[in-house]
Amino acid sequence: MNNQTNSAAAMQMEMPPEAVLTNIAFGAMMTQALSVAGKLGIADLLADGEKTVAELASATDVHERSLYRILRSLAGSGVFRETSAQTFANTPVSDALRRDAANSMLGGVIFMGEQWHYNVWGNMMHSVKTGKTAWGATHGAEVFDWFAAHAEEAEIFNRAMTDMSVSVAPFIVEAYDFSGIETLADIAGGHGYLLSQILRANPEMNGVLFDVPPVIAGAASLLEKESVADRVETVAGDFFREVPSADAYIMKHIIHDWDDEKSVAILKNINRAMAENGKLLIVETVVPEGNEPHYSKLLDLEMLTSPGGAERTAEEYRQLLECAGFRLTRIIPTRSPFSIVEAVKA
Repeated sequence: MNNQTNSAAAMQMEMPPEAVLTNIAFGAMMTQALSVAGKLGIADLLADGEKTVAELASATDVHERSLYRILRSLAGSGVFRETSAQTFANTPVSDALRRDAANSMLGGVIFMGEQWHYNVWGNMMHSVKTGKTAWGATHGAEVFDWFAAHAEEAEIFNRAMTDMSVSVAPFIVEAYDFSGIETLADIAGGHGYLLSQILRANPEMNGVLFDVPPVIAGAASLLEKESVADRVETVAGDFFREVPSADAYIMKHIIHDWDDEKSVAILKNINRAMAENGKLLIVETVVPEGNEPHYSKLLDLEMLTSPGGAERTAEEYRQLLECAGFRLTRIIPTRSPFSIVEAVKA
């Protein structure tokens, strides 16, 4: 990740300023091109080898020349490779668009390009002027309330979040020593994929999966599939009210959804329920200081416009945790853009 971003920064330094700005401004085009390729399943069609654009267009029932222009543009960014005239193959990057890839980002790519999501970005100025979400201004309801009323769109969002969990979970499991934790509670843990992977790697541990009732209702099949159902207690509730007791707590991609006031409210509830010698593990991106390119700085704009939360620096996490009665002990990087922010009761 860092090598890629540093290479991109080096390339930009070699380009005229106007070309740099043009490339950045055209980024919106690449989001849509990726989404189109993802929805058409191009990477899956290329899984068994290269194909001509004519073959791909026939298989997907789209306009051949237009599809070529999409794939040519993506190939210029390393997504797909044009092996000969109008013939394409997968690259390691486009392999991650396959439905069956272990690191598939297909759900995330489709989510990013959906019109109802994309239109929110067009309202970014509202967030800048008011400090409020562009999502609410665009759709008349805040993001999670809106998804609750739009089942089809919510499923697209949930698939995107599942892709992120599946791709990040192995890096969390390898980066942190979970030994010694008897009961780990995954707060807002979805259907329990991350918790299941931690439990599989730590057979002496039990888990508590906590989320809102509709999510918990759908968790059983995944926990059974991962062979950890007998070690997981599922609990439905609202983390703004209370959370179940445990020795340690983990939250992945949750605190960044909320502003400081709401985040502190969640963290205080965990502090009250946690064992005195317990640990809190927050899995999020940590924004580096300075001008270094980093995934977190773009993800932060998604938080600004959609749920109203924020990606945070190490110092901002220290202050946030302090307000909730915690002490930040360390930040553990993983082999992904995400880190594990560890804290204990102050």
